[in-house]
Amino acid sequence: MAGALAAIVGYASTFTLVLAALTASGASPQQAGSGLMSVCIAIGILNIVVSARLRVPVSFAWTTPGVAFLLTVGEPVGGFPAVSGAFLVAAGLILLTGLIKPLARLMAAIPAPIANAMLAGMLLTLCLAPITAVAEMPMLALPILLAWVIGLRVARRYAVPIAVLVTGIVLALTTNLPAGALDSSWPALVPVMPVFTLDAIVRIGLPLYIVTMASQNLPGLAVMQANGFILAPAPLFVMTGIASAVTAVFGGHTSNLAAITAAICAGPEAHPDKTKRWPAPIAAGVVYLLLAPAASLAAAFIAASPPLLIQAVAGLALLSSLTAALAGALVHEETRLPAIFTFVITASGITMIGVGAPFWGLVGGIAMLVLLRFGIKPVVETTGV
Repeated sequence: MAGALAAIVGYASTFTLVLAALTASGASPQQAGSGLMSVCIAIGILNIVVSARLRVPVSFAWTTPGVAFLLTVGEPVGGFPAVSGAFLVAAGLILLTGLIKPLARLMAAIPAPIANAMLAGMLLTLCLAPITAVAEMPMLALPILLAWVIGLRVARRYAVPIAVLVTGIVLALTTNLPAGALDSSWPALVPVMPVFTLDAIVRIGLPLYIVTMASQNLPGLAVMQANGFILAPAPLFVMTGIASAVTAVFGGHTSNLAAITAAICAGPEAHPDKTKRWPAPIAAGVVYLLLAPAASLAAAFIAASPPLLIQAVAGLALLSSLTAALAGALVHEETRLPAIFTFVITASGITMIGVGAPFWGLVGGIAMLVLLRFGIKPVVETTGV
């Protein structure tokens, strides 16, 4: 039951975000549905095979922070084939991280407060979408927001799925699907011929790799460790890298270790005895495989829906992630100023020499952290501002 719940919550909370991100990066509804379907199949198989093999509740999911980042980038030069190429690059880097130990150590060396601040800056714009939607389309957005608030009060864990359900009802009542919109909604994997462009690799591939590693894989390992499970990360990175490379050919983004839903499968909610929790991810994998065929139908409805309304639902789903990221960024007083610097740069959305704000936020935060640790006082401290 815990594993099934983890899969349902994980899918219902962010599948709209995945479809919106793929569509924003140039995918057609059929390609977006194929991307979601391929990732569902990949993480379903990973959950079943790895947990059954290791007898450890290792959970896999798609990269929600990575998808949130993708939603902010837009369509690169070369269109969706270039995005597929960037996905392949990110998958290759994840694979290399598992094969080359210095790369794993380098990723582990990124300070957690800086990584959390970068993630928070990326999520801020999306988390503002519910308020913007209420202002621009109150009759559609208010019922969704109200359902989410009531869900928080009566069943906190199900608040986002409840909001998604209400969104589906609102869309069913108000959205007029164009003729033929459902003709291609049958489950299908649509191959995409990857194209490798410098623009897509720098703007999407490299940041997606950093976000996936820093905001998903490393926290996923931490969640497992907190529940008493010490894992060898290299083989897991290799497997997720291979799975991500396969899904990239069908328009799917990266797969990785689960973080939030991993706590459900690996925690006491799954079983009081931690040695008997490993069936939970297997159940989650089965549910993901059952949900995969619904991806194309969901994509058809999302494509015909108001984009702002979909972003609003995604924003509600990401509020808890924003809260956790801000808390992690500000937990230590000595790293708060570099973390805030990272957050501000990332949230600004700037692009310099073709490189997006998340990268510059990471560079700026780490640079300030190094300066502070070497005893160079920032101007704000000496002036008392």
